[in-house]
Amino acid sequence: ADQAGSEDSGMPLGRQLGEPGRFAYAALCGTSLAWLFPEKEQSSFRMEFIEGLVQWLDLPDAVLPAMTAFASGLGGEGTETFAQILLKDPILKDPVVITQDLVSFCLKDGYYDARARVLICHITWLLRIPLEELEALEESLLESLKEQKEEESETAEASRKKKERGKKLKRYLLIGLATVGGGTVIGLTGGLAAPLVAAGAATIIGSAGAAALGSTAGIAVMASLFGAAGAGLTGYKMKKRVGAIEEFEFLPLTEGKQLHITIAITGWLCTGRYGSFTAPWSSLLQSSEQYCLAWESKYLMELGNALDSLLNGFVNMMAQEALKFTVLSGIVTALTWPASLLTVASVIDNPWGVCLHRSAEVGKHLAHILLSRQQGKRPVTLIGFSLGARVIYFCLQEMAQEKDSQGIIEDAVLLGAPVEGEAKYWKAITKVVSGRIINGYCRGDWLLGFVYRTSSVQLNVAGLQPVDLDDRRMVNVDLSSVVS
Repeated sequence: ADQAGSEDSGMPLGRQLGEPGRFAYAALCGTSLAWLFPEKEQSSFRMEFIEGLVQWLDLPDAVLPAMTAFASGLGGEGTETFAQILLKDPILKDPVVITQDLVSFCLKDGYYDARARVLICHITWLLRIPLEELEALEESLLESLKEQKEEESETAEASRKKKERGKKLKRYLLIGLATVGGGTVIGLTGGLAAPLVAAGAATIIGSAGAAALGSTAGIAVMASLFGAAGAGLTGYKMKKRVGAIEEFEFLPLTEGKQLHITIAITGWLCTGRYGSFTAPWSSLLQSSEQYCLAWESKYLMELGNALDSLLNGFVNMMAQEALKFTVLSGIVTALTWPASLLTVASVIDNPWGVCLHRSAEVGKHLAHILLSRQQGKRPVTLIGFSLGARVIYFCLQEMAQEKDSQGIIEDAVLLGAPVEGEAKYWKAITKVVSGRIINGYCRGDWLLGFVYRTSSVQLNVAGLQPVDLDDRRMVNVDLSSVVS
């Protein structure tokens, strides 16, 4: 059966591979799961995933023990071989089909787990497929759902033709979604689906698929992914003060919806070019659906202006005096700070202390919003600098203490983070981040060193040095050459 014919056969693409191909596909996922998520607390995720996949690919039950062994960490050295067997399957004209099939499988219950997306990215990489292809796939799946709204007015025939002109990708993906065991596997509550029936699932997934889905399941999958309310993060407003927090809301940075989102968190504001929360993020590439967290602007503005005056007024003096003590020797201790700089410390110490405290509170609040799935059931990537990175650190620490916190966060990027740099404090975070924890540090950041000068942990700050944590997630990036 050629790939285009698969629409009529109503069978997920992965299932059309020969048995060696299907075995290699499942084995590749099994060994990858074991490498990505070896922790004991991830074992139920690994096992459920691999059991579901064996069923999805219609492999005989006899292969299950082998697959669970792969997912438990045996046979990892065979990964490259499995990839080669899979790529040699005669049906596979284009390896991107595997990514398509995997996305369909992972979305079938209306829940895009961040761990599943990290696995998909890894398999895509193993099959030498550029990551842009995965992005395009996710886009096209959503496109076909948006078309549903435009096509309601047209006749079924016209809409069918219009769809055929659409990307082949969409068709493949939706076939996968449409044939999940005749719709029985999809977790569906009648209540959620009822208001959506009118939208007509047939327009989303073509009439053949709709029949298999029992008409409403496809829409329910989407309602679940994007949160039934659909308003998502922009709909979230703080009703009243939460503890000490006075301001907390999400500003959209981009138009459009995506299967994974990015939340960017600004670390300080100051008059002029960086007077808004959104200004630093104008060229953020991460995902096509991005939000920026607006929080405690009054205090962040005060801090930014204090940092500014500190920088401007003393930059000359620094050039002559402090730099030779601090950056060049790589040592920042209370003894080496020039007296002339210490006399103005009071400008910065108070706003800094206030913002340190507030950022931790804001982080904890963000954790509970994400845990309550305000963003729908999609992976979230967090990126922040300075106190924004501190917000992320406390958000992840808070999430790590709650149950059901896995599979929400894909990557976390912390730049110049004013937080504890000792590895033991970062260990807990690995439990909630599925992809990577990126610590961007700059050894010569004397401002960060300066605001910490009185603190006992002054020499162990994540923003000034690598976090020495032995975990595949932990990535330290030295930005000293980028930050002047």
